[in-house]
Amino acid sequence: MNDTSGSLVRLDDTALALAETADDLRGRTVVDRNGDEVGDVDGLIVDEEERRARFLEVGSGGFLGLGEKRQLVPVDAITRIDDDKVHISAERTHVAGGPVYDPEMVPEARYYEDLYGYYGFSPFWTPGYMDPGFRR
Repeated sequence: MNDTSGSLVRLDDTALALAETADDLRGRTVVDRNGDEVGDVDGLIVDEEERRARFLEVGSGGFLGLGEKRQLVPVDAITRIDDDKVHISAERTHVAGGPVYDPEMVPEARYYEDLYGYYGFSPFWTPGYMDPGFRR
């Protein structure tokens, strides 16, 4: 494992700006491949060096922020972006069954590697990785 994964930070916790402002998907609704709502993009996990989003922080459930669950979904899962929605290749139940994300904790590199594996993608720090770019 490469220590590049250690350069991942929560965008809201930094003064960074994304390399492409159009890639800021916060506030949009995430829908699965069946068109079912998964949750909302509450934040982005970005690569500090390249200032590119690597994970969507998706909040779902709860009421007025209480009881809300958060999961990270690799941007590689994005299949399409509309004005107000982000479409992903996974099903809602798959996202809901994924590891819960706690923004108060600082995840270790293994956490991110496991997330990529859970969704069936290679980590961005592996040799031969092709950045999918956002599909608009």
